[in-house]
Amino acid sequence: MFSDDGEILTTNRTLIRDKAGFEVGLVINDHINLLIHEAEKQYNPVYALGVSVPGIYYSQSGRVWAPNIAGWSDYPLLEELETLLHNRQIKIRIDSDRACYILGEVWKGNAKGCRNAIFMAVGTGIGAGILIDGQILRGANDIAGCTGWLALDRPYHEKYNPCGCFEYYASGSGLVRFAGELLSQSSDYNGIFRNEMELSANNLISQYETGDTIAVAVINRAIEYWGMAVANLVSLFNPEKIILGGGVFGEAARFLDQIYQEAQKWAQPIGFQKFTLEVSSIGSKAGMYGAGYLAIR
Repeated sequence: MFSDDGEILTTNRTLIRDKAGFEVGLVINDHINLLIHEAEKQYNPVYALGVSVPGIYYSQSGRVWAPNIAGWSDYPLLEELETLLHNRQIKIRIDSDRACYILGEVWKGNAKGCRNAIFMAVGTGIGAGILIDGQILRGANDIAGCTGWLALDRPYHEKYNPCGCFEYYASGSGLVRFAGELLSQSSDYNGIFRNEMELSANNLISQYETGDTIAVAVINRAIEYWGMAVANLVSLFNPEKIILGGGVFGEAARFLDQIYQEAQKWAQPIGFQKFTLEVSSIGSKAGMYGAGYLAIR
């Protein structure tokens, strides 16, 4: 919950765990009711609600596609929230998480003052919030920014069908997936990931510094793909800044210089000279700030 000037008044976290479909909707409804109750106790009535969704928000229909939430392939989120709040004077604003990330950076992060900036979110998936001339780029069907589907390798493999080539290798889940493939192909590997350490994005990043062969192969490919993606975004959109965030950055912030050097090989050279590559200064709060900005704006 935010004040008008962006001060965080109340936070509350609820995990959806293995819930699906309308069960997730009930969790959201309960969460909203709790926040409204907290606001009323503090004599700060809620007048607007901002929602960041992990997927695509279709602005014409008010429905949501969220691939990591079962049963949310065409979910009527706006209708559900309007029903919940029908007797209250509360405005509702919903947008994709990638749009909220860049809006959060514009409001409270590294994109303050920018009119052309991109937030590349690398977490379970990969997406980009793209700000062009002060406006969020949405595309004809609100799908712009689904950068996980960037084609960065060939030939095409059917294993890319669910998420795209870039996301397959360079998202948080992609790092783990690729490491698993390498382990299955490396019968002579006796390193820490064979039996001693769980395969996770954070563990792969931490073991990169030790020279573990699986970690080095996985992270080197990810650095290459992150750099190529940055270069493509620079060449297409000529941004002032590209900001890296999401669950993987964090830990992968240590590779910023390597990503920059990789991007320099591929990008349009004049555009590359005129942009900066940064890691989010507000981290996991970017989407929350963006949702707050939606509501307040």
